[in-house]
Amino acid sequence: MLLGYAGTCRLLHYGLSIMPTLPSSSATSLFSFQRANDAAPESVSLLNREVLGFFDELRAPLLRYALSFGLSIHDAEDTIQEVFLALFQHLRQNGSRSNLHGWLFRVTHNLALRRRQRSQAHEVDAPAEDLWLDPSPNPEELLLSSERQAQLRAVLRVLPEMDQHCLRLRAEGLRYREISAVLGISLGSVSTSLARTFARLARTEGRR
Repeated sequence: MLLGYAGTCRLLHYGLSIMPTLPSSSATSLFSFQRANDAAPESVSLLNREVLGFFDELRAPLLRYALSFGLSIHDAEDTIQEVFLALFQHLRQNGSRSNLHGWLFRVTHNLALRRRQRSQAHEVDAPAEDLWLDPSPNPEELLLSSERQAQLRAVLRVLPEMDQHCLRLRAEGLRYREISAVLGISLGSVSTSLARTFARLARTEGRR
């Protein structure tokens, strides 16, 4: 049986967060679209506005996901620029509009992975596991002992990379089928990965 949002709620109860502090950036300064010679100016303007709408909505979660690959903030920002340029080209060429939310995460995954593979040295602004810990105090976090925080970090640190990807995408609100499409794995593999991760976290919680 597939895990529902209850699994994600349990994850949040373990003191994890999907909202690290991200640098602010305006859409106009991050990227600009060139007018295509074979498209009418009005059409390009409409596409610009549509893509900017997606940018405003999804920049933060996509940037968090790019950072989870160990990219520097500069490389992650460049990756997101490439993602939205790819979206513009995709829409301009009348590409499928089915589930563009999942499409953007899939392109981010592929481009971030490619950039990481090309990189000779990884400059990480924060350890990957720390991106899951709430950077600002809240009542729940104040109740967590330093020992518990250390245990959670240890669990996240040893997760296989695919399990980390599944967990991050689920925490960003993607459905199981969307995660399957982004990562190119079966629906059953997504379910198994998340069940395994939640079981590890539950065992850690039980040892408190």
